[in-house]
Amino acid sequence: MYKATILLGSNINPEKNINKAIHRLMQEGKWLKSSQIWETEAIGSDGPDFLNTAIVIETPLFENELKYKVLRKIEKELGRVRVENENAPRTIDLDIIIFDDQVIDQDLWTRSFIASPISDLYPDLQHPINKKTLLQVARDLQSSSFTRIHKRTN
Repeated sequence: MYKATILLGSNINPEKNINKAIHRLMQEGKWLKSSQIWETEAIGSDGPDFLNTAIVIETPLFENELKYKVLRKIEKELGRVRVENENAPRTIDLDIIIFDDQVIDQDLWTRSFIASPISDLYPDLQHPINKKTLLQVARDLQSSSFTRIHKRTN
């Protein structure tokens, strides 16, 4: 079994779509833990703010199988349309950030919308070069961009 940390993001009916995506992910693997929901401004488009959260699942699938057989399938089921502008509004975006304790997406260290939810799960994870913890990195990034914990409405 593998352990996958998946970032979920949405700025089109985000609460509904994130909940649906989490439900679907739990059908594909065993839920281990999840982060708070964070609200961040849209980057590179004029779209509404994003909600982001992260979930850790245990799965029998290797990284590429998980990405293409499960995550892309869930995105399609929830109406994700991939367009030329990768920053366009979307119903759901699912990305593997950490797979079996290996950081897959190095944007983890430079993007608040990734660092904040993942730091809820792995606050002591250390940057490979400067040795800052992910919690320190997330707080630094939060101070320079709009990032806040989202209060659930239900």
